[in-house]
Amino acid sequence: MSAGPRPDYLLDVPEAVARVLADVHTLAPETVPLLSALGRVLARDVTAGVTLPPWDNSAMDGYAVRGADLARLPARLRVIESIAAGQFPTREVGPGDATRIMTGAPTPRGADTVVRVEDTDGGTEQVEVRAARDAGKNVRPRGEDMLEGRVVMTRGSAVGAAQLGVLAAVGCATVHVHRAPRVAILTSGDELVELERFDEVRAGRKIVSSNSYTLQALVREAGGDPVYLGIAADTRESLRSHLERARSADLIITSAGVSVGEYDYIRDVLRELGAKMKFWRVRMRPGAPIGFGLLDATPWIGLPGNPVSTMVTFELFARPAIRRLRGHARLFRRPFPVRLDEPVSTGGELTHFLRAIITRRGSEPRARLTGPQGSGILTSMSAANALLIVPRDRPNVPAGDQLNAFALGGDADFADTFSL
Repeated sequence: MSAGPRPDYLLDVPEAVARVLADVHTLAPETVPLLSALGRVLARDVTAGVTLPPWDNSAMDGYAVRGADLARLPARLRVIESIAAGQFPTREVGPGDATRIMTGAPTPRGADTVVRVEDTDGGTEQVEVRAARDAGKNVRPRGEDMLEGRVVMTRGSAVGAAQLGVLAAVGCATVHVHRAPRVAILTSGDELVELERFDEVRAGRKIVSSNSYTLQALVREAGGDPVYLGIAADTRESLRSHLERARSADLIITSAGVSVGEYDYIRDVLRELGAKMKFWRVRMRPGAPIGFGLLDATPWIGLPGNPVSTMVTFELFARPAIRRLRGHARLFRRPFPVRLDEPVSTGGELTHFLRAIITRRGSEPRARLTGPQGSGILTSMSAANALLIVPRDRPNVPAGDQLNAFALGGDADFADTFSL
């Protein structure tokens, strides 16, 4: 067992997060074709092998001229040549000259301005310029985007569509990225069934294992590759059989069975399989019974079984772990201040994460709860766009006061340090 508090010690949330991340390590990199890098995380810095743009070029369709020739309007200038994108100028622009030019085409020597075509009469041999608003403008300088030898993307950056374009522009036919983690998912409970057995739900004998579907979606959303192990029965034998199939995963996530109930066997079975238990209690709600340990070298996160508790603890512990495995530099949802539209009361002694709806009134974010906050009310989570953080030393917070919140959703801002 690692040094530190006993596994049954009640940890504060930041300490629990830190203990999880201490045993989660970024996966080894691999080289993939450019288009296969979408959604992955860079394993090394990317350096520009070229300067872009490679020459001064026009920012729009128009006429390349000398700004000094626009001092008196209308200015009538001689058109000395036309340059399309992909062509190069052959003549220098002198006093009284203009070169017809298209967007992206190299600007000729002597020109410091591109007049947009709508400010002219569009002439081909002589052009009349009727406005001087573009004087000294619309020329994109060489190297404005990137310079050869400079780092254009850093290790730990996620590859989206824009980043894919940058990689293509600098000639990366292949990309060094971290492997997507294989995340084993196991739910347990004799009362649970898959959707295929919904007739038993209608008959009042079973309930759907919503966590089976939610966790697969959350893992995929976080960038992992979910490996669904099914629903284990509330027996040691069933749990052992399912968990044996998780050994090849990069992360194991279980749902339910981590509390102190008569049929909560997950921790015992993991110990029997040789796992090291690190902790299983956190000073928070929902989600106080959450476990963490290592099965061989594979991290295990044991989430509670109530649907809301499962989702809240996934956001705090499992999502950062998946992001670390993927090679992300920023692991944690970034908290931001919100003003309460209603009073909030909790039981105290625990940090609470309440489902909330954040709206903006002027420039200030405002928060209200989604309604009842029971950990089994899954619809309260589906209605939320944030988790409101209520510190354990502030059990009663009046309307108008400020608290912090985490935004939910894939586009939420992430930070490199954990804070509440």
